[in-house]
Amino acid sequence: MGFRKNENEAGSSSNSIPIAREDTPLLGKSKQSSGFKTLANIFIAVVGSGVLGLPYTFMKAGWLFGMITLFSIALLTYYCMMLLVYTRRKIESVNEYSKINSFGDLGFAVCGSVGKLCVDFMIILSQAGFCVSYMIFISNTFAHLFNSTDSQAHSYLGLTPKKWYIWGCLPLQLGLNSIPTLTHLAPLSIFADVVQLGAMGVVLGKDAVIIASNRPVVQAFGGWNVFFYCVGVCTYSFEGIGMVLPLESEARNKKNYGLVLGLATGMISILYAIFGVMGYLAFGNETRDIITTNIGTGFLSTLVQLGLCINLFFSCPLMMNPVYEVLDRRLSQGSYTLWSRWLVIFLVALIALFVPNFTDFLSLVGSSVCVALGFVFPALFHFIVFKDEAGLGKLILDGAIVVIGIILGVSGTMISLREIFGTKA
Repeated sequence: MGFRKNENEAGSSSNSIPIAREDTPLLGKSKQSSGFKTLANIFIAVVGSGVLGLPYTFMKAGWLFGMITLFSIALLTYYCMMLLVYTRRKIESVNEYSKINSFGDLGFAVCGSVGKLCVDFMIILSQAGFCVSYMIFISNTFAHLFNSTDSQAHSYLGLTPKKWYIWGCLPLQLGLNSIPTLTHLAPLSIFADVVQLGAMGVVLGKDAVIIASNRPVVQAFGGWNVFFYCVGVCTYSFEGIGMVLPLESEARNKKNYGLVLGLATGMISILYAIFGVMGYLAFGNETRDIITTNIGTGFLSTLVQLGLCINLFFSCPLMMNPVYEVLDRRLSQGSYTLWSRWLVIFLVALIALFVPNFTDFLSLVGSSVCVALGFVFPALFHFIVFKDEAGLGKLILDGAIVVIGIILGVSGTMISLREIFGTKA
């Protein structure tokens, strides 16, 4: 089948910064995780800031159409995650010397250096894209909390308040991202999810109160013209493909890993659907791109929004570490390079300056990068590995996913770019 022998350089990242690896566990370092711990790790890996843009997406797509799209993407995501698992198991069963720890390793094992390069490139884009969305969220939230609606449109020395907040974050981010090892920041990856769940709880509580007292007019179907936009946001919200193989390696009962993964995906899907629908039902056409800005500026609301901003701010260097390890490995043989870190962070801030809408950017990243990582690569790798023994139906399904993924990616990217550049900052 032409599998490549795994080499040290084929890993997704080096061993110099343990918490930054693509294949690093999020809850502890145990090699054998219980079903509950695996479930919790999957939840932490998947649930992120993307959920905050779902109510706005449901407003554009309609609550029913949004839910159908969300559950369809969840099902496809789960299927493609399992394709990665089956592909690795097959390669390791044929080549006993092959140890595949990460998505990048799998790309190397199946397609050699080209496959590894493609996976690395997409990981760079996805991780950097997440940090761009974090900076957009922080700047928009600060502008909502500390500037009146009228003052947000005013320029000070040629810059709006949102852009001033981004420039204000840049020096601090340069400092944080200059730290060679970020082990002491690792607990924030879990604490951020606690704050995330707290924020979702507060928003759902506010939604329930508003729906009970004054429910606005909503639509069930927003039109096919927003289909690709909705797919992009939903795909972004389920992005966690890089943790699938590492978590299976740590699972104590690997035979039940697919069941645990499916259970986690189902639970997250239901949570996302409830959050998206209730946010839209509460605020109707007034639903904003960041739903937390709809809940007002009271003490609890402000506390929640500031907590999210603080956690996303400190999550940036953690999210960017896989990028730095790929760049260090390819540009300086694994040596620490400060200039590459500063350049990447400057580019992240620069992109954030020109994207006014949080959810529009989620759709762009989801369509252009997450679709490739989540759908196209898993189906393509599975097709290559099983082409000589799989039934015709499975091969056709793999090919269909690749083609559909490319169509969704190209169309969604074009539509998202049109939304971004058609919106004034």
